[in-house]
Amino acid sequence: MKKLLAVHILIFISILYTSCTVLQWRKTDKELKEKFDKLNIESTISYFKVDSLNLKTRIFSVTPKENNNINFVFFHGSPSSLSAWEGYLADSILRTEANMYAIDRPGYGYSNFGDEMTSIDKQAQIMSTIINENQLKNVIVVGSSYGGPLAARVGYLNKNVKAVVMISPAIDPDNEKDVWAARFTQWFLTRWLVPTAYRVAGDEKKVHAEELALLENDWNKITIPVLHFHGDKDELVPYENINYTKENFKNIKIITVPEKGHEIAWKHREIIIPYLIRLAKKTQVEN
Repeated sequence: MKKLLAVHILIFISILYTSCTVLQWRKTDKELKEKFDKLNIESTISYFKVDSLNLKTRIFSVTPKENNNINFVFFHGSPSSLSAWEGYLADSILRTEANMYAIDRPGYGYSNFGDEMTSIDKQAQIMSTIINENQLKNVIVVGSSYGGPLAARVGYLNKNVKAVVMISPAIDPDNEKDVWAARFTQWFLTRWLVPTAYRVAGDEKKVHAEELALLENDWNKITIPVLHFHGDKDELVPYENINYTKENFKNIKIITVPEKGHEIAWKHREIIIPYLIRLAKKTQVEN
């Protein structure tokens, strides 16, 4: 009996340890640099500090082409980190068309990991300031899932943004899907068992519809091009979100990805990247 109890305790500790290390959706600076060094891709890691918020935001950049004046800035979903965009940052064609920046959103990766910031607008103001501080012009912001409305908000706030790309965006406040498992992140008895990145995601999810509602009157003021990719079998963010963006964005193009779910940003880059390349070329010509 004692042996059986000991085995169960060891299994529990093993699961807990695994969840707290493997399921955090992030890579260290060293891991990122080593990966891109092996690919012979020059990269830079920097941190943007906001003293008033006691915040350090991590930025990973790939700028291989001299005098390139097109800049992609990528925002991840939840739970996730800038590592989600590695395939885009390493793409040989994209790297010839634009400089690329991926950012850990507050609470994820190495941007005050575990300290949630549930305000979309506050996050967007930080991202907009990063764009300005880095003197980025002709910016195309790309956001997946939660990062979709964040990208759109940055497009609203910053005049240097020339286009917005939303991939599977959770943007309709009236079409927020209830994820039952997320309740474990809110219950006192279970919250401590949940990996940190999932706790942050749960805290964002809890108020996401309210945060979206605060922004929706500004969407129709965005006149720059907006691309909305969505899989018609999305199991996490309902495909019906396309109806919301059609109604609320003036310059919107919907790209339906048939028979695909929520994973299109990272599992089907071959669908997304050609559009990004064309958008970069178009932005280059127009600006």
